[in-house]
Amino acid sequence: MFLKILRDIAKPQWFEIIVHLKQSTGMSVAELSKALGMSYMGIKQHCVELEKRGYLDTWRRPKKVGRPEKAYRLTHKADLFFPQLGNDFALGMLDSLSNMQGEAAAEKILFGYFMTRTDYYKKKTKGESVPELASSLAKIRHSEGYLSEYIQLDNERSASCRIVEYHTPFGDLASKYPILLRMEEQMFERILGAPVKRTEERASALVQFVFTVG
Repeated sequence: MFLKILRDIAKPQWFEIIVHLKQSTGMSVAELSKALGMSYMGIKQHCVELEKRGYLDTWRRPKKVGRPEKAYRLTHKADLFFPQLGNDFALGMLDSLSNMQGEAAAEKILFGYFMTRTDYYKKKTKGESVPELASSLAKIRHSEGYLSEYIQLDNERSASCRIVEYHTPFGDLASKYPILLRMEEQMFERILGAPVKRTEERASALVQFVFTVG
């Protein structure tokens, strides 16, 4: 199955399109053409082929002026290109633990995991101010496959900023144990030493996990 998927996207331009769409809520052919430095018609042909193979779908995105424009976004078939944390195995372990010792036992395991990750990130992040720490954390998380980016909301001295992530390796774990999301939010707060609010924005298989700081 996975080898078939790799053959499907053997063209490097296809994977570049998939990665750019993953880090968005959808992009038009013109936007992809500009981002990738390719011709409009070249991008259009690639997107049409990816849509035929089931990796993309389209929607009409409203514009401030004029008619809605056609935009491409990922389908769930593209999920296999982005890492997961062994969700089937982890779910099985946590479910067994809950069955034997109650749901609180699974929550304790998750809490221990996030405390360990908190200590790890605290050692890795660099900076004196909240924005510096947030920027450093976003770079670390990006390298781990979360596809993170740092966004400064006001001036550089302000503590108001965001870390936006376009992928989570938790997958079904978060659906079964939603407390995991609050633990992740609290982890960010401990690392940055500031209040953090976690929100999600979804469209088809595209998702943004937004951590607003300050």
